[in-house]
Amino acid sequence: MALENLTEISELVLLGFSSNPQTQVALFVMFLSFYVITCMGNFLIIMVTITNTRLRTPMYFFLTNLSLLDIIYSTTNVPKALNDLLSLKKTISFTGCAAQMYISLALGITECFLFAVMAYDRYIAVCYPLHYVTIMTNALCFRAAVGTWACGCLFSLIQITTTINVPTCGHNIMNHFFCEGPGYLSLSCTDIFINNVITFTLCVIILMIPVCCIVISYIRIMRSIMKMTSSESRRKAFSTCASHMMAVTLYFGTCSAMYMKPQSYYLPERDKIIAIFYIIVTPMLNPLIYTLRNREVKLALRNFALRRRLNHA
Repeated sequence: MALENLTEISELVLLGFSSNPQTQVALFVMFLSFYVITCMGNFLIIMVTITNTRLRTPMYFFLTNLSLLDIIYSTTNVPKALNDLLSLKKTISFTGCAAQMYISLALGITECFLFAVMAYDRYIAVCYPLHYVTIMTNALCFRAAVGTWACGCLFSLIQITTTINVPTCGHNIMNHFFCEGPGYLSLSCTDIFINNVITFTLCVIILMIPVCCIVISYIRIMRSIMKMTSSESRRKAFSTCASHMMAVTLYFGTCSAMYMKPQSYYLPERDKIIAIFYIIVTPMLNPLIYTLRNREVKLALRNFALRRRLNHA
């Protein structure tokens, strides 16, 4: 069926946001600014955590994974969207569309599980500080990181395999700014009930299981914090967890709004705005959230910038 679809449509047309030239230029400037901030911010976090020995801890190991993931995630979608904003012909090949869907979904799923692992890391750090080093070993952290990426690749393969097999009967105009499952399924000319069931089941696993793990971790964290007698210890514990909760709420909230609904509720203009948040905005905000609320990272960034100035002096 996928081969039939490939011969049926060789390329898809992405309508994007607007046909108004002024609106397209404004969106191009905005998206380009967000993309540059995303790449620079996440690249800085990677460089700082690698070069600073004080940040070679499980928390920053997972943060480095998140930064690398956000760079690849944005690069998979934003450059193509930027090119389309300044192009008259907004097309993408069928193979390119399938690849973009697979990579985007794989990275998005990986981020869901990575947030759950980061919540578990904070739970151990706050609730079992004396055993943190013995529990969160390098081997465990490596296996957890590999596991999140493996889950992303596997679940994305299942979802995309069922999505691209949907016959479109020659329909190739997608009202979206990048190739995404709900947008592609809107082109279907047959009943997609089975696809909806598969998508919903995967969403329950991909979104709800990590969310439950995160919620349970933070309930236990809050209980431990309330038992602390030192106000300084409470403040530090709240500070280390607040940034993670901000990122989690923004990401899971927008992803749930997109995927945890029937295909009949697909509204292109609304869903394109929702997609902007988890494709463009969240990867940009993640480094800002973690650095602005984390003294260790801010100090490491100052030291990194100072070393750079001394090297150029």
